[in-house]
Amino acid sequence: MADKIELTINSQSVKADKGMTILDAALKKGIYIPHLCHHRELEPVGACRLCQVEIAGKWTKTVISCKTEVQDGMVVRTETPEINKMRQIALELLIADHDTDCLACAQNTKCALQRVADHVGINKERLQRLKPREEKLPIDDSNPFFNFDPNRCVLCGICVRTCDELQNIQAIDYAYRGLETKIAGFGDRLRIESNCESCGECIVRCPVGALTEKDYQRPTHQVKTVCSFCGCGCGLILGARDNQLVSARGDVSSKANKGRLCVKGRFGYKFVNHPDRLTSPLVKRNGEFVKVEWDEALDLVAGAFSKSKGEKFAAIASAKATNEDNYVLQKFTRAVMGTNNIDHCARL
Repeated sequence: MADKIELTINSQSVKADKGMTILDAALKKGIYIPHLCHHRELEPVGACRLCQVEIAGKWTKTVISCKTEVQDGMVVRTETPEINKMRQIALELLIADHDTDCLACAQNTKCALQRVADHVGINKERLQRLKPREEKLPIDDSNPFFNFDPNRCVLCGICVRTCDELQNIQAIDYAYRGLETKIAGFGDRLRIESNCESCGECIVRCPVGALTEKDYQRPTHQVKTVCSFCGCGCGLILGARDNQLVSARGDVSSKANKGRLCVKGRFGYKFVNHPDRLTSPLVKRNGEFVKVEWDEALDLVAGAFSKSKGEKFAAIASAKATNEDNYVLQKFTRAVMGTNNIDHCARL
């Protein structure tokens, strides 16, 4: 317990790990402090200024809770008239430029801005005095998998830091200054023209509805599984609706990927319900493919293999298979078919 620190937040005794920030300690205890730019997997930046708290003591001071580490005996107040006023001003400036058509937003009921506004409280008369942006910014729908709506963006920078700190791609950053600030790729070109790899990690961390998957449908139920695209064994949580797959996200409990996915794992599930998907073996007869049973197809393949031993035969192993399956294939090629002609698609 030597590394445990005891502090008081809103008159509640809180035990936190050494090095933990006030915000993390409060959230772990179940004490909500408004925030937009904070994410547990990213380095804190204190961009939104909403998580300010008051530290009582000889000199009472206001600090940003996401960047201030806990100290033994610290007394913290998250709600004071001064802090609430600062939060209200910061929030009003965000909402004044924000698209407020919440019912049409994919993040409705899950939006961090909605939660902050509910907590802080919004004064309609005060909002009406603020001059909103006169014209809407164009939506970037160039990426085949997701859209970026700058009118819903709160400039928290979570997408920028995700792309930099977690993915090491640096496809996007802040562009311009002042009221013209926006998130953009190099040269403010379309996202499809950037070096974005479409992994979608920015989408799952966006606290509002600025980044949304195209044709998104909210699933009615979800199930855990393993991604079938390669042998890494990434954990997936697939969402289904009306017996159709409609979403995929990483399983944070999976040791293989810890919740992260590549473009195939996150957006490549639609082949399951595709009308052109093959569901049974096909054999060409009289110039046309006809469906056959698996036993017949396997017998046909085995017969062809038996006539093609030695240097006539070659195999290409698959990255979709596990290490064990690839091992069996190379053993089959060498021991049964009598040749070293085996390669792997990953090498190509």
